[in-house]
Amino acid sequence: MTKPIVAIPADIRSFDGATWHAVQHQYLRATLNAAGVMAFIIPAFEEGYDTDAILDRVDGLLVSGSASNVHPSLYGTEVNDKDGPFDPARDATSLPLIRRAIDRAIPLLAICRGIQELNVALGGSLASEIHEQPGIWDHRRPEGVDRDGMYAIRQTVHVREGSCIAGILGPGEIRVNSLHRQAIARTAPRLQVEAIAEDGTVEAVSVIDAKAFAVGVQWHPEYWAETDKSSNQLFAAFGDAVRSYAAAKLPVIPAQAIA
Repeated sequence: MTKPIVAIPADIRSFDGATWHAVQHQYLRATLNAAGVMAFIIPAFEEGYDTDAILDRVDGLLVSGSASNVHPSLYGTEVNDKDGPFDPARDATSLPLIRRAIDRAIPLLAICRGIQELNVALGGSLASEIHEQPGIWDHRRPEGVDRDGMYAIRQTVHVREGSCIAGILGPGEIRVNSLHRQAIARTAPRLQVEAIAEDGTVEAVSVIDAKAFAVGVQWHPEYWAETDKSSNQLFAAFGDAVRSYAAAKLPVIPAQAIA
């Protein structure tokens, strides 16, 4: 069997006056080297996409983190400029893909912005600038450090016993690299909370009625996926689910063979 392929929705970025559809290298590297599968970058457009046409051609969906935030109008909250930057094309691409991947039992891993998109796609809401809320830690990235320092593993989260992620990582405490300004506020009805930070912030969820791997994490397992045990285990489990889905798909019969 050829190596399975996962779709990764792109962000819209501007460089030197040109518009780019981009995915950070760390997600592509982890997909290849830790999950053991290939990746297709899916361009982000606000309209005109056939979601099923994309999912017909892949074996999994990875929804990455981003510097942008889900637009508040998508979860019924008044728009505040400080909640940006926004990427409406990313929203319009990712949210339908998430819903259809779950419906079609296509394996799904959602990271950082991805877990927030997963929650919004299924009817949940988000809290902005959570560091300003009483009792909530400052989960934002530290200033004045390089990228390795930015993504350093420094935070403890509690994985709930009996959860999907506990089956992969084991229950109890693990150390992660979680850096974000927003977080889940109202958890979508179809999501189960899998792990929380010590301040109560939701750090991982799974889709309750999913017929395939469907997990979201607020932290960044992709950054150390080749060297950190927990990060590697999470990507390996996603890769196993993608391979299982690919193996169960009906083979494609060439048109000339039918003729």
